[in-house]
Amino acid sequence: MKVLQIGSDRSIFDSDGASALRMRAYGKRFGELEMIIFSLRVHQMREARLSEHACAQATDSYFRFLYVWDAVLLALKLPKPDVVSVQDPFEAGITGWIVARCRRIPLHVQVHTDFLSPEYVQHSFLNWIRVLIAGFVLRRASRIRVVSERIKTSLEKKYNLRVPVAVLPIFVDVELFRNAKAEENLAKRFTEFKNKLLVVSRLEPEKNTALAVRAFAKSAPKDSCLIIVGEGRERARLVRLAQERGVSNRVFFEGAQAPIKYYKLANLVLAPSLYEGYGMVIVEALASGIPVLSTDVGIAREAGAAIASREKFPEALGEWFKNRPSTGESADFVARPAATTGGPPEGVLSNYPYKNFEEYVEAYCDDIKNSV
Repeated sequence: MKVLQIGSDRSIFDSDGASALRMRAYGKRFGELEMIIFSLRVHQMREARLSEHACAQATDSYFRFLYVWDAVLLALKLPKPDVVSVQDPFEAGITGWIVARCRRIPLHVQVHTDFLSPEYVQHSFLNWIRVLIAGFVLRRASRIRVVSERIKTSLEKKYNLRVPVAVLPIFVDVELFRNAKAEENLAKRFTEFKNKLLVVSRLEPEKNTALAVRAFAKSAPKDSCLIIVGEGRERARLVRLAQERGVSNRVFFEGAQAPIKYYKLANLVLAPSLYEGYGMVIVEALASGIPVLSTDVGIAREAGAAIASREKFPEALGEWFKNRPSTGESADFVARPAATTGGPPEGVLSNYPYKNFEEYVEAYCDDIKNSV
């Protein structure tokens, strides 16, 4: 089977990265996988042969508004595929629809973002445009893949879809996080703090890390610290916020790091996002045996996180400190904060569908094949 995939994940061009590994696995199962990736000239990406079954081409566009045009031109030069799968219903979606119409092939659409969340539209004018495009594309898809039940429910309610919508969460190597060990040198840096809270996130407005800082300043006892792993445009503002709230000596900005070594160090992970398509950090933390306090976004409720509204987030954090065991073993905490609702005991990953990577690849590829 010949599959054409269109998207914007430029990490595919890193031949040693996780994205390239997935593409090689998809290509082997399909037989042939061609990828077209949105990119600018400044990214200096052209073509990458990942394996005998998988090849990626970059649009190499002069401007972002030329992505769709350049991707369509590339797609029409390739041998006719059996199906085109797009990584989002926005720019990639409209590109895939044009290619599908020209080649008279099915269109498979993937949705990784909860774009029907009100906060998504409010984030930017571009997002407002994307929501309009998504409605057009989704109504013309042969099959749709989403990453959470939450997104499936919102799409079916909004668009009254008549095609199959499959829930296939993003793959996380659960065993890797479950079996990870705490790093002694890292742990020594924070030995003076009894309670260690962790945020793993891009420091961008939609991730709402400021809520975690405010909740920490209001509700966390003096023997606690907040560790923030991630980088982004909001860092300077968050540093100032910690200073204004008088907790700068207990808030640590670690920059962009591999989070796995931090999970085993933490007593609680905070996930305060305005919206999420999935929420991989939530799954990783719960797989590590660490409880998560999250806003009601992405897969948080399905995976087993404690849920709190943004308004009650500081209160929920305060309740967590009151109710957690005196031993400090966060994975054993079973009482749920009063401001949260539903779900299993904290620190327990629920409803994760894949036993291993091979099972995920099989489910992913079969979903695309079923579009034909």
